[in-house]
Amino acid sequence: MRMLVAAALALGTCLAPLAASAADAWPAPADGTYVVPSFTFADGETLANLKLHYVTLGTPHRNAAGHVDNAVLIMHGTGGDTNQFLRDIFAGVLFVPGGLLDPAHYFIVIPDGIGHGKSSKPSDGLHAKFPHYGYRDMVRAQHDVLVDALHVDHLRLVMGTSMGGMQTWLWGETYPTMMDALMPLASLPVQISGRNRVWRDMIVDDLRNDPGYAGGEYTVEPHGMKAAIDMIWFVGSAPLYDQSLLPTRDRADAYYESDVKTRVPRYDANDTIYEFESSRDYDPEAQLGTIVAPLLAINSADDQINPPELGIAEREITKVPHGRFVLLPITPETRGHGTHTHAEIWKSYLADLLAKSAPAR
Repeated sequence: MRMLVAAALALGTCLAPLAASAADAWPAPADGTYVVPSFTFADGETLANLKLHYVTLGTPHRNAAGHVDNAVLIMHGTGGDTNQFLRDIFAGVLFVPGGLLDPAHYFIVIPDGIGHGKSSKPSDGLHAKFPHYGYRDMVRAQHDVLVDALHVDHLRLVMGTSMGGMQTWLWGETYPTMMDALMPLASLPVQISGRNRVWRDMIVDDLRNDPGYAGGEYTVEPHGMKAAIDMIWFVGSAPLYDQSLLPTRDRADAYYESDVKTRVPRYDANDTIYEFESSRDYDPEAQLGTIVAPLLAINSADDQINPPELGIAEREITKVPHGRFVLLPITPETRGHGTHTHAEIWKSYLADLLAKSAPAR
């Protein structure tokens, strides 16, 4: 539950209760865990028995040549986990019968990234002695799950949101011939810099320099966790939507007191520090020209983490041989950064990408 709540904060998802009407319309996912006996991270650190948790929906199909041709990899954002996508606003749109990613036709794989969900993470016991993982470590671990655990040698689609969107760019560069299409949402294909970098630094600083952090060996969450949660909520929020939901001073104050301020016990400071520091090695810009598969990047104009006025996506997409960028306009339905998980808003673009990238039969 801590990770699910963290995802809601970090990804700017909506504040209202989620509808459950479609929850029975998609098949129950199957749980799996792949254990790597000895995983060596990019910086040389190693971890014995790295646990990599994932869920799957559907069944892999192999073509006449014996290659899987219907696998879809979906990757979550910072602080999230597999549950991010098993909700009405995503699964209830895409995974239902007749949906664009209907498990009757696709084999969907959703992993918990290193440091997240039920995969190995600092709070399991190593605390601040946990190896310092980066995005490239996470991508390599996802590849291990697909190839070694699930025997998937090809992907119909790679897609991800926020951190998962950034990892989608890395997938296209690291394994360029392994997929038919790529769809990064709420991300930019450059180093995390500017304001985006500074607010992440603030979160890590609030936690690590809090006396209550005790070098990672705290017994209660340090006070800095409250400041970190406030920052995460703020950058992930959507001004137009939040104003409509909290139109008065009293409503806004009540929400802050009853919701935001009560989230501290659901977080772990070590996990949060590692989650935000994992972006330190993210820098796909120089290799964008090596991406072979068609790539469709989608951002929302009310995304305060990737604000449109920077013009970065428009500039960098020209380096991708088969790349396209879509900026969704602000509407009452968009949710800022969290628009990426509201599939109804952008599903028509996914349909177009799937149609245009379909392999010749």
